[in-house]
Amino acid sequence: MPQSMRQPPPARRRIAYFGGDDFRRHRTEPHVEQPDRIAAIEQAIAAAGLIRTPSDETRSVSDPATDITLVPEPLRHATVDELSAVHDRDYVEAIRTVAAEGGGRLDPDTVMSGDSFDVACLAAGSAIAAVDCVLDGPMRRAACAVRPPGHHARPAAAMGFCLFNTAAVAARHAVRTRGCQRVLIVDWDVHHGNGTQEIFYADPGVVFTSLHRSPFYPGTGDFDETGTGRGLGTTLNVPLPFGISRERYRSEFEQVIERAIDAGQPDLILISAGFDAHRDDPIGSLGLTTEDFAELTRIVADAAGGHCNGRIVSLLEGGYHLQRLGESYIAHLRALVG
Repeated sequence: MPQSMRQPPPARRRIAYFGGDDFRRHRTEPHVEQPDRIAAIEQAIAAAGLIRTPSDETRSVSDPATDITLVPEPLRHATVDELSAVHDRDYVEAIRTVAAEGGGRLDPDTVMSGDSFDVACLAAGSAIAAVDCVLDGPMRRAACAVRPPGHHARPAAAMGFCLFNTAAVAARHAVRTRGCQRVLIVDWDVHHGNGTQEIFYADPGVVFTSLHRSPFYPGTGDFDETGTGRGLGTTLNVPLPFGISRERYRSEFEQVIERAIDAGQPDLILISAGFDAHRDDPIGSLGLTTEDFAELTRIVADAAGGHCNGRIVSLLEGGYHLQRLGESYIAHLRALVG
């Protein structure tokens, strides 16, 4: 074939990526929320060849499933002021003090090490950086493989493995600092995001929707928890029973995303992306498979394309079966590009 008639290699779709070994410094062993969660994701990304050098970009890619490039972005720490936009300042300083004293157990589930304050600040700050990245462009999608998780962290208390509420910090930054009129947080972790709900329960600038197993930890997230004051109607909970079919789960998800979009008309979507609803997860399980997480992601990506110019930031929450976490995260990334 003449040179002039050859087809150029397909353009690789890019996702801004915030992750790496820094997030393994939050030491929790022995614990299911462990540093190896990050290792599992990083190994899966490397095996899939999703992070590429500039020279790799000139190669033809024949498999559409691998037609993705993760673009590593600089990490940064959240400041005390940024954390205090959703948390009591005294609580932030108390977490700093516990870390400075070498760490310890904050409650029966939540463990800190000497590096945990620094790592939690890095997780929250990187979520802020991801918001800035997708709002400024040209990339419209960002993924944050960070820990500790955040959605149980309350304004003045750690809870459920979580120190600072990463999604809440990012959403508050988007509204207060970047001028977003409305942010949608989609939480599909198997546990209800009680901390995120509490922070925004009376806030009209953030729509929070959660699909979660019920009855289950932490015991919140009923249908009738819908917000209060100016935030009435901006909290949408879908408690789901153990044993629900995958088909019904997806149907419920599609319906609540449609309702959330109608309620919010968001400028930005944040995903609290937990993978512990996977049928093999040791502490959660709602019977989902790896492909189901890809389908949930596609539903959100389609909504973003039609309502907020495609802007999505994904933030890692739960997921404790290491092999399934890695597989599900790769499926999530491949669907995230839309």
